[in-house]
Amino acid sequence: MRLEEIENPSFLKEKNDDELEELAQKIREFLIESCAETGGHIGANLGVVELTLALHRFYNSPEDKFLFDVGHQAYIHKILTGRTKDFKTLRQYKGLSGFPKMSESEHDVWEAGHSSTSLSAALGMAKARDIRNEDYNIVPIIGDGALTGGMALEALNHIGSEKSKMTIILNDNEMSIAPNVGAMHNMFGRIRTNSSYNKFKYDAEELLERIPSVGPSLRDLADKVKDSLKYLVVDGVFFEELGIKYIGPVDGHNFKELQKALESTNNYDGPVIIHVITKKGKGYYHAETDAIGKWHGLGPYKIETGETLGSSGTESWSEYVSNEVFEHALKDEKIVALTPAMPVGSKLTKFQNELPERFFDVGIAEQHAVTMSAGLAAAGMKPYLAIYSTFLQRGYDQVLHDVDRPNLNVFFGIDRSGLVGADGETHHGIFDVSFLMPLPNMTIMMPRDEIEAKLMINFALDYDGPIALRYPRGNVKGLQITERQPIVKGKWEIVDASKEKDAVIISYGPTLDVALEAKEILNKFGIELEVVNARFIKPVDADLLKEYGQSKTPLLIVEEVIETGGLGQYVQSYMLENDFLNSVKTIAIPDVYIEQGSVDKLLIEAGITVENVVKVVQNMVENND
Repeated sequence: MRLEEIENPSFLKEKNDDELEELAQKIREFLIESCAETGGHIGANLGVVELTLALHRFYNSPEDKFLFDVGHQAYIHKILTGRTKDFKTLRQYKGLSGFPKMSESEHDVWEAGHSSTSLSAALGMAKARDIRNEDYNIVPIIGDGALTGGMALEALNHIGSEKSKMTIILNDNEMSIAPNVGAMHNMFGRIRTNSSYNKFKYDAEELLERIPSVGPSLRDLADKVKDSLKYLVVDGVFFEELGIKYIGPVDGHNFKELQKALESTNNYDGPVIIHVITKKGKGYYHAETDAIGKWHGLGPYKIETGETLGSSGTESWSEYVSNEVFEHALKDEKIVALTPAMPVGSKLTKFQNELPERFFDVGIAEQHAVTMSAGLAAAGMKPYLAIYSTFLQRGYDQVLHDVDRPNLNVFFGIDRSGLVGADGETHHGIFDVSFLMPLPNMTIMMPRDEIEAKLMINFALDYDGPIALRYPRGNVKGLQITERQPIVKGKWEIVDASKEKDAVIISYGPTLDVALEAKEILNKFGIELEVVNARFIKPVDADLLKEYGQSKTPLLIVEEVIETGGLGQYVQSYMLENDFLNSVKTIAIPDVYIEQGSVDKLLIEAGITVENVVKVVQNMVENND
């Protein structure tokens, strides 16, 4: 059978283990070739080929519900549910999502892009099923990295208390994005290396079950003895003590073991966790031997060499900012760096390797990362927290309550600010300005280039109070570092002044270049334009806004964030509150979730283009005459 001919997973019921092995190999070859063209989360998916096939053979999707935690490991699930033909559009504009998507298939019952959500959602679905007296299986699939997230642990605690029937698949590959850290990770390591007792317990239960009449009774009696013994020899007791039956470890690449484990859950009317050991990247040398997380997710690559394609010759923004902080840390022992499981993505490996005692990878634990940073600041340190904009959302209460309210000196490096492209709506960094603007003590900056970023980092590390530096995905411009005037808090920069200005564009970060290009075109139409770099998003430059208010100059704010709560709306409110009559408009991302696609195409969809800026300014000037 060709993969393109698969419409649903029901055909797997007739497949024996040897046939599944052949299919697994075919799927691996397809994924390696397809992702070489489109990019994607290749490592995570190569590790769960056999597991996904075994699950779909045993259960009946969509009647039975699969919830993929994070969701980036659902490519095989998509293949088995009839979407192979769409893989050429994977993570592209208007194409196949890189994550489960309810609008794509009835087999996708839960959407995710952030980790540690599947167990809470699974319990909700299980309770809904039970209230309605329905009969189907709930199967969350969660990685060992995601299981270290606080939300997952909260859900485990509740699941063990509620006793609702579900089968949790713990996919243990020793990695999340980067190698896992923490005591939970160490516990799983001990379980992996101490599997003999679990195998004995598992086989003994099966043997007792076969004894007619008295088998179940003997099994229940023996459970007390075996579970007492378990305290002495294996850490699986962690789950048992929560009230969740533990099975494993199971070889996640062995169909016989997987089938046996799944069958053992049939007669248990409560929560079960099957601990499955897999190898991330299995079957492709470059991904399988990846020790740092490069092959978790990446762009197109050469299959033979593993070389990624289309790389820029300049540093990434993440690398530039992290290296600048590192250079400061060499001179100031108070500076420490933290990241929630993203040392590779946020390019902090140099800091991690050379200053390990002042570097903290806290795992997938954003709330903890923020409050730990607050604790460090309260004790006199200068914490730098590198965190993706989309993940900062998960620690918002801690930013407000633990950092901003007591006015603590935490420096947030908000990585991937703005549109990020292929990862789509769950990962775009477009909400942070809106949720940070209301915080009374917060300062928010975004540089126009790496020269300004250097000045902002200097400023932030000398600043007393919470401060955030936003920077985009992608690469710096590669400018020669030259001297510029030091930045002053709350003061904007007039990049291109005009004495007889017809309008003013206020922008910051990458969209400042859009404003400057629009100015050149508008000049040809006889429209004099002034361009302002609002490098401090908060506080705003009140003196400059008052000057514009007194002249009634039309103001256009251009920003790559959600319009609601952004700088544009703040400026509009400011002008109205101060009785200024300027025409104020904003070009920003509309009040919708933006799906995946190249950043250029998404900017066009949002109207953040030179052409649209020119059109809006022309209309504003005409209406102002």
